Amino acid sequence: MEISHTIINLIIFVLAIYVGYHVVWTVTPALHTPLMAVTNAVSAIIIVGAMLAAGLTEGLTGRVAGTIAVALAAVNVFGGFLVTQRMLEMFKKKEPKAKPAPAAKDAVGAAKEAA
Repeated sequence: MEISHTIINLIIFVLAIYVGYHVVWTVTPALHTPLMAVTNAVSAIIIVGAMLAAGLTEGLTGRVAGTIAVALAAVNVFGGFLVTQRMLEMFKKKEPKAKPAPAAKDAVGAAKEAA
């Protein structure tokens, strides 16, 4: 009895989801930005592997699964860069608000005194 390669690949995919879920949820918040940067690099490698899988398979199921994998990995890379950018912007120093010019204060004070 021979097991289909599609079934084996599906089992590997489900196990990868399970392991990835548990790995990501155990990361401390301080490491999320570096983790996102590394995840983007890994996802880029996954895109190459998914393209090879989609291109080298003979059946329609494999091509569809490979195409879906390419699309999901591309979304992951794009979203990862957006999240990383937003997280890095949180750590930037904010510029102090500009104080009103002294002449504007005097004009407002003079108007109040005249009233």
